[in-house]
Amino acid sequence: MAYSEKVLEYYNNPKNVGSLDKNSKAVGTALVGSPEIGHGHNDVMRLQIEVNAATQVISDARFKTFGCGSAIAASSLVTEWLKGKTLQQALQIDNMDIVEALNLPPVKLHCSVLAEEAIRAAVNDYRHKNGLEPLVLEDEVALEAFEEEEEEESESAFH
Repeated sequence: MAYSEKVLEYYNNPKNVGSLDKNSKAVGTALVGSPEIGHGHNDVMRLQIEVNAATQVISDARFKTFGCGSAIAASSLVTEWLKGKTLQQALQIDNMDIVEALNLPPVKLHCSVLAEEAIRAAVNDYRHKNGLEPLVLEDEVALEAFEEEEEEESESAFH
């Protein structure tokens, strides 16, 4: 499989690699992925955002990713996209936006999903540190509803 020019550019010249102070109330940190080798994808992504408390605008974003070129490229890309966005705007970033921007093949779709999950987790970590309720995102609500339906079906199958 050949990587797209965009993936190669971000992989060879990643932007915003590094760390922010994870103990700062202004910083939201996400750690997503699975380091277990042999269990599918083993990409691990740490994404951090620094938020201006007064404006709720992301002033900085950093990442460290262990994984394939597509995972590193997706991480680097989203740190660039996040800077200057409000938390609400950040949550609008969809994995398919990442797929299109990097021209990812279907076999690398998981890298874009991981980046989207990292954004949401970083926003929720920031919210948690600042005494705000975590956001329940639409697909999480759908997932919870699906899991409840599955649970009800399995219970009724035994009665």
